[in-house]
Amino acid sequence: MSIAPATPETIAQAADILRSGGLVAFPTETVYGLGGDATNDAAVEKIYAAKGRPSFNPLIVHVGAPDWVASIAQADARFGTLTRAFWPGPLTLVMKRHTTSSVSKLVSAGLDSVAVRMPDHPVAASLLLAVGRPLAAPSANKSGSISPTEARHVLDSLARPPALIIDGGKCRVGVESTVLDLTTLTPVILRPGAITREQIEAVIGPVTIGTDTPHAPKSPGQLASHYAPGLPVRLNAAEAKTDEILIGFGPAQGTLNLSPRGDLAEAAANLFALLRQADNATLYKCIAVAPVPEQGIGLAINDRLRRAAAPRNTGS
Repeated sequence: MSIAPATPETIAQAADILRSGGLVAFPTETVYGLGGDATNDAAVEKIYAAKGRPSFNPLIVHVGAPDWVASIAQADARFGTLTRAFWPGPLTLVMKRHTTSSVSKLVSAGLDSVAVRMPDHPVAASLLLAVGRPLAAPSANKSGSISPTEARHVLDSLARPPALIIDGGKCRVGVESTVLDLTTLTPVILRPGAITREQIEAVIGPVTIGTDTPHAPKSPGQLASHYAPGLPVRLNAAEAKTDEILIGFGPAQGTLNLSPRGDLAEAAANLFALLRQADNATLYKCIAVAPVPEQGIGLAINDRLRRAAAPRNTGS
């Protein structure tokens, strides 16, 4: 196990590992992913095992170009419109699987659909093209815990890290992709992210917001408890109580602050790293978080915070 800088040599090494059925952690614009060959059942099983992820929770398949999807899923006109507008980028599209889909059925967790995205990060893009195969790549952390936005977080998160972790620096977006379900007549946002409802509706018309299905999720990020530190989390806090640490936002100052200037994009990029920093049981008994506006990417921030504060379970 090692952390290596993102060089052509490292990417070539990682591609060899992935083609042989191994796992590699790599950066995307959202969070670090734990990648495995999505066409290889054994590799996908290793992802579930490494994370301790329940087998009913589907994975996202990452592709190197939109035309890779032709052998994976049944794409309609909306797919073309959305990918022209937002790919590469933090938008995952859920579509019906082809009956002869090239990817393992394990990534779909028993569903007849598959979630696909094209990441907007030079390291992820180079790795996908070097492998020449789609990669299943959930966040590179223990199931249910805080997602990693830096390479060292992967080491902190996984009891058995992969043989190689590619260090591509801090993730730019910092929260997982928006997930949009295209298997219904009216598209449904299953998980909020950096691509907002307003942006999507501007290119394809009305969409709806889905409800969680924690016992049979159609996409990652639908379980009630997720993204959780070891300490309990208290939301919409005006100040820290005894034995708490306060994570502030804007003028609501705390020991830590998501964005002193009240910038929601900056807050999203800092969210998981600050939750990790605050998660110190020797100093505190609880993490308090100041209110974050429920608008734009603030919807994604609050979604992650609500799940971090929810009663804990073992799923992710």
